[in-house]
This record gives sequence, structure tokens and C-alpha cells, in this order.
Amino acid sequence: MGTMKIKKGDTVQVLTGKDKGKQGKVIAVDTETQRVTVEGVGRVTRHVKPGPRGTGGLVTQEAPLHVSNVAIVDPEDKRPTRVKTRVEQVERDGRTKTTRVRVAARSGKDI
Repeated sequence: MGTMKIKKGDTVQVLTGKDKGKQGKVIAVDTETQRVTVEGVGRVTRHVKPGPRGTGGLVTQEAPLHVSNVAIVDPEDKRPTRVKTRVEQVERDGRTKTTRVRVAARSGKDI
């Protein structure tokens, strides 16, 4: 399966489907099914059975989208971009550590 380059809290743009072009924040990531849930995008109406408290009926909520249908938004020009990684040497407590930083392929800015 591999790792997903989109994380919770990222701003993404929808590339295909009924909400094409919409941007939103990722509120949930499922690495097993390779799906992300985006705030305000892919809303569906669900029929919910009333529970013990009596709340039920029609509820609209976000449906998960496949990760291939969304792209991270570049922080500089607010357009979709691919994600690259840059390896950095960070010195902390007298030791050097290597860390990976996510970078926008379009502008080179950190995500």
C-alpha cells in the first residue's frame, strides 16, 4: 500500500467528482482504505435510526474520498500541487538528527 502523503489538518483541493475544485481541511485519514475525509466536501445524506436518546432522521455528513482524488494546496498560490520530501540535518541536544520535511513541488515551500 505505501504511505500516504496527505495528513490530518492539511488543506486539499478535490480533483474529480461532484465537488471538483472545492478546497477544505482534512478531518480524518484512513491509511488502510487509502481514503480521506474533507471538511464540507462529499456530503451525503444518511438515514439514521433513532437511538436511546431519540435523535435520528436525516443527517448530512462528509463521505470519505479516495486519496487519489485530492491534492494538497500549495501555501503560496493556493493551487493544487504534488508533495515532495526534503531531508534535513537538525542539531538538537548536541546530536545531529535527520528529519524529513514535506515540500510543495510547485513552489518549493514547506507544507
